[in-house]
Amino acid sequence: MEGVSKLFRKSAKRAKPSSALPEGLCRQFSLAEIKIATNNFNDELLVGEGGFGRVYKGFIDDCNKTVAIKRLKLKPGQGLVFEDLRTKVVLLCQLRHPNLVPLIGYCIDEGENILVYEFIVNGNLFRKLYYTDHDEHDRLSWKQRLRICIGVVRALHYLHTGVKHTIIHGDMKPANILLNKKWEAKLSDFSRFVSDSTMLDTLGYVDPECRITSGLTDKSDVYSFGVVLFKVVLGKMHQWRLISLAQKGEREWSFNKKIDPYLKGKIAPECFKVYMDIATSCVQHEGKDRPTMNEVEVGLEHALELQESADAAIKDGEYYCPIDEYTCNDFWGFASPAIVEYTSSSSLPELEEFLSDSDSLREYI
Repeated sequence: MEGVSKLFRKSAKRAKPSSALPEGLCRQFSLAEIKIATNNFNDELLVGEGGFGRVYKGFIDDCNKTVAIKRLKLKPGQGLVFEDLRTKVVLLCQLRHPNLVPLIGYCIDEGENILVYEFIVNGNLFRKLYYTDHDEHDRLSWKQRLRICIGVVRALHYLHTGVKHTIIHGDMKPANILLNKKWEAKLSDFSRFVSDSTMLDTLGYVDPECRITSGLTDKSDVYSFGVVLFKVVLGKMHQWRLISLAQKGEREWSFNKKIDPYLKGKIAPECFKVYMDIATSCVQHEGKDRPTMNEVEVGLEHALELQESADAAIKDGEYYCPIDEYTCNDFWGFASPAIVEYTSSSSLPELEEFLSDSDSLREYI
């Protein structure tokens, strides 16, 4: 792609300045401004797309600020009147947490519904786990992954308990965990909240209770985050392969054969035990049996402390096959009802389904 400046030389006209809402926290953009920021939604600026719309890299304030502009694609029955959408967006603009992607503003104009976010430079966790080159320097270390998970759970804890009215994220998955230049987690995509959607469209991460109640709760986020925890340690190995093995009664198998190969020899056994206990508790079939985000946060922080202590104690920096001796029986008695009851073997999704465009292969926010 040629320089960004060249893209924007094509349009010399300027839109009128955006108006600020009374709260002074959220900018209201006109569609003309958005079109200038994206060079009329130029495909060369498209950085991702998913079930809720397309995301463009954009430039505002005389091209001095880079933003991510999400053009919502609302399906039949999802449309909101201006005031409903405006009210929700204003609420999101007031959220302040270091592990949330800041929402800068919005555009509701000429039938378009658009959200404007801060641009996060290092993409999302899904791409980092699946599409990283073999160069070890380009891989996320185990402690980096732990810190990313801790950042995400802090953001979810804030949404659940740190605001006046609980906010359910509702679409927790690696594609919605963005990484800044320091590889810190930034939770993104409140499209489901903004659109009032109850669609269960993210295969594999959906709380099984939602299939019965068709409603999202804070424990729905806990369940989805538990699936993310499995994904973080398994890497390209899909988490539902683990479920399939459990359903077949194959419980005496080594996790060392299932985790991301890059992590072998790098996870302290005591850290791994705590981490897997947390992950399995999150995916309990019934919401009442799952922990709160605060409890998950405390547990993951403890796991990181154990890893750091173990790293400081060993001389050569590697753990020799610690997980070979740690079969799923060590924690499975606690978790198997949750995972096994989630779905029947005949309904287990195939890996290819998870790698489709609908699973945010190209999704950014």
